[in-house]
Amino acid sequence: MADGDIALELPTMRVSYEHGDLHESDLAASWHEQLQAWLDAAKQAGLAEPNAMVLATAGADGMPSSRTVLAKGLDERGLVFFTNYTSAKSHDLSATRYASATFPWYGLHRQATIRGTVEKVSAKETAAYWAKRPRGSQLGAWASPQSIVVSGRGTLETALANVERRFADAETVPVPPHWGGWRIQPELVEFWQGRRDRMHDRLRYKLGRDGWKVERLGP
Repeated sequence: MADGDIALELPTMRVSYEHGDLHESDLAASWHEQLQAWLDAAKQAGLAEPNAMVLATAGADGMPSSRTVLAKGLDERGLVFFTNYTSAKSHDLSATRYASATFPWYGLHRQATIRGTVEKVSAKETAAYWAKRPRGSQLGAWASPQSIVVSGRGTLETALANVERRFADAETVPVPPHWGGWRIQPELVEFWQGRRDRMHDRLRYKLGRDGWKVERLGP
């Protein structure tokens, strides 16, 4: 098939969303309870990486960036993920203090989007999560010069080998000083359920002066 034939298929690529519906009466009392319920449903459905979310940030110059990260904490305070504090995403978050994240659960014809301010989590919270990471992931966090241009894969392998030797006799690997968590403190949380004929259900929790309220949006 020629490249032109592939391009011509794009306008006709379409899925009819008929997995369910979403009514105001279906929602949990709080945004985080609703998000947890949908995360649980995605896991039970056997979706790959159900806690994967597309994190969108912007730098001080207004240039946007997006990438997939894994959600590792959820409660009434917000949604938490962990990363290198010297990474491109962390530079963006430090500059603007704002982020958006979307969970794309394609298999359930659902998505959830969170938008709000960000804060670094406490060192205690970071340490608690760090202790649950596999040793290999811990060593990788020490070795990776995240978002920095490297000369090749060999540079990364050498860095990892050096870190492995450094901590070879250590029973536990300490948390790197440049690594930790970010918490998105939501102001808007939207739950999207695909429906037939593109008449989707969109319900969102919106934070105002009097607390949270639920709104329905046009599809």
